[in-house]
Amino acid sequence: MKDFAISEDPAVQKQLDRLGALSLPQGRIGLDVIHELLARLGNPEKHLPPVFHVAGTNGKGSTCAFLRAMLEAEGLKVHVATKPHLVRYNERIRVGGELIPDAMLASLLEEVLDTAEDLSPSFFEVTTAATFLAFSREPADACVIEVGLGGRFDATNVMERPAACGIASLGIDHDQFLLNEDPDAPSPTENPMVRIAFEKSGIARPGSPLVTQNYSPDVEAEVERRAGLAGAPLHMRAHDWWAEAGPDAIGYRDRHGRLDLPLPTMPGAHQADNAALAVAMLRHQDKVTVSAAAMAEGIRSTNWPARLQKLGAGPLTELLPERTFLLDGGHNPDAANALARYLDEKAAKPVNAVIGMMAAKDARRFLGVIAPHLASLTAVPIPGNDCLDPQVLAELAREAGVGSVDTAADVPSALGTLGTGSEGTVLICGSLYLAGKVLSLNREFPD
Repeated sequence: MKDFAISEDPAVQKQLDRLGALSLPQGRIGLDVIHELLARLGNPEKHLPPVFHVAGTNGKGSTCAFLRAMLEAEGLKVHVATKPHLVRYNERIRVGGELIPDAMLASLLEEVLDTAEDLSPSFFEVTTAATFLAFSREPADACVIEVGLGGRFDATNVMERPAACGIASLGIDHDQFLLNEDPDAPSPTENPMVRIAFEKSGIARPGSPLVTQNYSPDVEAEVERRAGLAGAPLHMRAHDWWAEAGPDAIGYRDRHGRLDLPLPTMPGAHQADNAALAVAMLRHQDKVTVSAAAMAEGIRSTNWPARLQKLGAGPLTELLPERTFLLDGGHNPDAANALARYLDEKAAKPVNAVIGMMAAKDARRFLGVIAPHLASLTAVPIPGNDCLDPQVLAELAREAGVGSVDTAADVPSALGTLGTGSEGTVLICGSLYLAGKVLSLNREFPD
């Protein structure tokens, strides 16, 4: 990803250029480098406010957003680490609820990169170390930290006893990393979902509550096994806590009692599940107190960009001012299912899609799910990224049954092919990297 991080601040850009030169060393996997790097930096991961650590295939970012909003509604100061960034690298590190300032970011990255020079660290290891340094040096009441990839070997998986760990919905993604052969892990060919569960539940820690969604019996058995080996108290949906989304509210209950919670304002029925997981994580830990009223207010106020986001007025949307613009960064089959449900139930018709996808993603399965909901599809590249060729993407769309398929050089050109009719939805989807380009083009910057 050549332009994964660009800053208008020269000091930040200097460090981002150094960061961009890093890559995952071939053949190396594990936590040895991040442990050594953190040790050299004084082990900042041991000096954090209470941490809420969230893994999962889909929904972990939204769950983190709900946690942040609930904690802040209680009046608490919260550090937040999420990924990837959409427009600015600073989005990965929120200090006290605010994007990390450029001066602090430049200084931290320089310190970590200088310290790690002989370790050949990865982009993610440096980012994680800088995040932990920032969070250890700035006072706060809680931290919310999203796992980047998997869980077992993710660079964030170095904390000794988080306040709570959570696992959101599970599905197949990043299979080139999470479904490789490993003698210490379940076979990826026998049951890939059990292997995914093995990797995600690697975040379990002794004495830290592990709070999860409900899964198929074989997956639940693997999560239970991993939690038991780690000594982590397990609190699984439909076993230890329950949540049902009705037309007007979420009915939540656990051993502490029952709550009637509002539905999220974020679109998508799946967001009620993510909100419920955040509530369950807060109610099954004892490090931070959050009232039911703050949980409800957090659910109402949560916003998370590029997840079924309706774009506002801007340079991009003014090209078709009468249309509704919907932006979604989902890129795997489970995300496609959530998107398809929304298109079927909520989106104004017809739906004209502009899609770009990364080469490593399963575009065939993604398109197979959403194709029946599309009137047309225009495939575009994602500049600066290893994306699927638009011609290949277009052919897959034809195979999936989309009636009108085209390609374009970029998103504005794609919009120019859609005509000026006032009906329907323009859906831009397929990649968070594409979503970042779109937000930048429309001048809607995550804050």
